Amino acid sequence: MSPRNVVTAVVASLVLLAAAAATAAADPAEEPANVGDAKTAAVTYYDSGAYQHSLAEVAAQAIVWIGNQVPTTPRAAVVFDIDETALSNWEVIRANDFGRFINGPCDLPDVCAWRPWDLTARSTVIQPTLDTYNTAKSLGAAVFFITGRDEGQRTATEQNLQSVGYTGYTRLVMPAPGAQYASAADFKAPQRAAIEAQGYTIVANIGDQPSDLAGGHAQQTFLLPDPFYRIP
Repeated sequence: MSPRNVVTAVVASLVLLAAAAATAAADPAEEPANVGDAKTAAVTYYDSGAYQHSLAEVAAQAIVWIGNQVPTTPRAAVVFDIDETALSNWEVIRANDFGRFINGPCDLPDVCAWRPWDLTARSTVIQPTLDTYNTAKSLGAAVFFITGRDEGQRTATEQNLQSVGYTGYTRLVMPAPGAQYASAADFKAPQRAAIEAQGYTIVANIGDQPSDLAGGHAQQTFLLPDPFYRIP
């Protein structure tokens, strides 16, 4: 081999080794899940019926617990979140391609900001949760909704809840317009403490976000499935 060819071969080998080293240095464990794949999986999860099945499984556990606890607990109460717990927003979640922006236009079937969507009062019922709600009511428990929707959305939210069957609840608790919290738990946990201070025992707290349930003030918590968005 000529000296020129030897040099060329050595340089090529060094380039290949450098590329291999660079590839080996990238740790696949550090790469987050592909967002496009996650969206596809979420749609499949919903469309296949697996989501409804998972909702029903958690609701069945809650119904058994409530059925056992409420009859023996003085002033028993059950707390529910609203979005993706009592009401489904799948229409706007899918239209927005899983984007979650609060303010802006609402031009369905294309995109729609969440606040104007809430004001349409068109969210649909999550039936397993309504079954849980009706069980709690039938046993004489006080039922509270604690939501991140603010007071400016009260009329539409009450209309929406009642139109799909959530009637006769004790109270709907909402933050003031413009209130900001680092976590939903910073609002919701103190509200549960306030309910307890009124003499109630919260036997169950039901929500779709870990932040709905964090902070205590409930005998038992039930986390419904929600791979569609995360609220800290």
